[in-house]
Order: sequence, then C-alpha cells, then structure tokens
Amino acid sequence: MKIVKNVEDMVNKALLPPGSRIYASGNAATPQVLFRQLAADTAIRDVTMMGVLFLGDVAELFDEAACRRITHRIIFNSHHTREAANRGWAKYQLMHLGDIPMQVRDYLNPDVAMLTVAGPDNGGNYSLGTTVEGVMAAVETVRANKGLILAERNARMPFVLGDTVPGSWIDYLLDTDYPLPVSPVQPPDEPARRIGRIIAGLYVRDRCTIQYGIGQVPEAVTDAILEKGVKDLGIHTELFADAMRRLVDEGVVTNRYTSTRNKFSIASIFLASDREGYDWLNYNSAVQSRPSDYTNSILTIANQPNMVSINSAIGVDLHGNIWADSMKARQIYSGVGGQCDFIRGANLSRGGVPIIALKSLTAKGLSKIVDMCPEGITTTAIAADPVVIVTENGAFDPRGLSISERAVGIAHLASPSVKDELLKKICDSPEFHHEKGALTGGVPRGFHPYDRV
Repeated sequence: MKIVKNVEDMVNKALLPPGSRIYASGNAATPQVLFRQLAADTAIRDVTMMGVLFLGDVAELFDEAACRRITHRIIFNSHHTREAANRGWAKYQLMHLGDIPMQVRDYLNPDVAMLTVAGPDNGGNYSLGTTVEGVMAAVETVRANKGLILAERNARMPFVLGDTVPGSWIDYLLDTDYPLPVSPVQPPDEPARRIGRIIAGLYVRDRCTIQYGIGQVPEAVTDAILEKGVKDLGIHTELFADAMRRLVDEGVVTNRYTSTRNKFSIASIFLASDREGYDWLNYNSAVQSRPSDYTNSILTIANQPNMVSINSAIGVDLHGNIWADSMKARQIYSGVGGQCDFIRGANLSRGGVPIIALKSLTAKGLSKIVDMCPEGITTTAIAADPVVIVTENGAFDPRGLSISERAVGIAHLASPSVKDELLKKICDSPEFHHEKGALTGGVPRGFHPYDRV
C-alpha cells in the first residue's frame, strides 16, 4: 500500500489510461475526493465507470462535458446521474441488486476499484464502510485482473463490521475528512401513518424478519410496530437506516429466530440522517454488512422465517403490474434495485409476505393507482407476482384471486373519486369478464379496509 498526500498522485492519466474500467462505491461511501479529481483532470479520457447511487459533492463528474470523456454505466440513479441517464450522456444498466456481484465478475469486469474505507482494525483489515453491494466482487475482480485498488480513508466513515479488505490489497490510500451524505428523516404524514398501522396490524408479529428502507412509510411502520409491542424481530435487509436503528435501540430486534440466529442485523447498504447515526454504526456488533448477492439472494431471503418485505412504488395498475424505477417508458427515475429479490424471496419464506406500500396520490394529487401502466414501461413486479399492495385506504392480497377480482380489489386502494372511475371502467370492460362475485358483504375479496384493520 502506498499512502499518498495528494489525490493527483492516485487519480491521473498514467494510472487510469484509456480503456480503464472503474467500479466505485456509492451511496454514503461515494469516494468524493477521488470523483472530483476524476472530473477535474481532463487528460483522463475514454474510461468507463460504474456503480450504484452516487451521492455527495460530485455533480461535476456527471455533467455533459465529463460524460464525453467518461462512459458512465449507472446501475441505480441518484439526483446527480438522472439527467445524464435520461439524456443519453450515460448508460443505464438494468440489474437486480442481488445480481450485481455476479455481473461485476462475469460481464462488467473492472480493472480499477475506487473505495471509501475505514480502519484498519487490529488485524490490518479495512472496512468497506457503509456500502458493500457489488464492491467486494469488484475488489476481487480487480485483483484477479492485476488492476488497481484506490481508496479514500475518510475519518468520518464508520467501521461497519462484516466484509473487510486486507490492507495489502489496497494499492493507493488517501486520508480525507468530510461529512458523509445524509438522508433526512421526514415525519410521517397521516396517509403514511395509516399505511404503517395497516402493515403492522395485519402482517408484523412476534418473530418476523423484516426488510424496508427510508422514507415516511418506513418511519410510520416503525412507529406502529413499537405501538403494537411486537417482540423478537429479525432484520435481513438491503438497506439499513434510522427507522431500523430505532427498533434495535428499543430492544425489539433480537435476531434470535433468523435463519442464522446470529444475533445481529444484516444489510448491504447503510444510510443515516446525521453524523450520530453513522457514529452509531462504528464497530457496532448489532449490525453487519454483507454483499448484495447474499442480502438479496432469493434463497437467503426465503430461508428467513416470516419474512415481511416492505417496498415502495411509483404506480400500480388494475392488473397488478408495479413500477418503481421509471415514471414513463425509457425515463429512468431510480433503478431496479432489490425490490424483485425481496418480493420473490419473501413469497417463498414460510409465513412470509411481500408488500408494496404507497400513498394513493402523488404530492400533486395524481393517482398512483391507474387503469393501465404506461406503455413500454419496465415493471419491477409483474401482475403474476403475489404481492400484497397497501395504501392508506387498505390492504389488498391478490393470492388465489382471478384477474377481475384483483382489479376490483386494487381499485379500492385508490382515493374515493378515482376508485369510482376505475370501478366503472372495470364494469364497462368485457375483458374483466364482469366483476360478479368480486364483492363479499360489500368488500372486495382479498381487500382489508383501513377502518377494519
């Protein structure tokens, strides 16, 4: 390992010649100093860079000028990369989170890794910090290719237990000190609170294993779990954030009944709302990191008892198609992520249930429950996936139901005025073979109204 004082000594044309294939850490572990130098050094050209959700002060690396020199392969968009991906300056990679390590090894084949690390520990190992996903696969592939591993050691990066990199594997190390990107926690509004009560009331019970992410609905689910007094939860998730930290701090999470009974929560990515949250992760044996081909393996998820997976979506149609990465065809908002992994894994778990939770209306008052999905859009769950859908108006479980029964139940998830419009379309459409028998006592089969939870 060579410890350098100046970033120019490790990010330059000599070390990154044309044809270099770079895999970089993302999320809160985005190596921001390395990225800014990559953007500033215009002599570095005709290289490829790939990764997941780049955050921090790195916008200049993804502007049109930088994209002429650097071919970006974006696996999951952030606000920095969205314009580049949608204007054709960058390439968007359709990829399940659980598939990233395999595709890194077998197809993307990087010969440079850019990391943010913490450490070393007493064994001389460095933590990959808040992001593992495909990073460990990239490090191993780079070593097999006799390439370069370039790392920032950010003084504020927590040493997250789990996967580590021996110091001897790192070729160049630069010491940095800057704040990690944070994900502010927004207090749940009333629709989110209703969704949280529905999910906790119907689906979360003692000894469940849970997965969810960041936002008002996860915060509301956490509130409702604490109010319900659930015990002995396990956490097996792709993303660990403040909502889950609250459950750990309250003693609700014991992980005694997960498949490994390992007493710690497992995730591949960690985000916090402030520095205190990142400090909490430092050498904390309550949590450990794993690559995404473990956290998001359908087989691993299926092996968790009573796996309750909670994810969000942009929209749902009457067939039950769900889309979460796009707003319309070929306009990518985020990415495929791990939603499909957990939907299918939770469905195979004994006692498990995959849930898609979303408010029925956007902030602009547009319905997220629609007749048909936008033409040409990619779906993160197809109509045949047995997904429970929850809005503030209720929960709908499609399992065992026909397409017409599904359509009626999904329509009831919409806001009242939209629900009536959708029900009229169902009634007027012969393709649904009429909805006779879809209602039992005035309530659709499989539908649980909010006021009856």
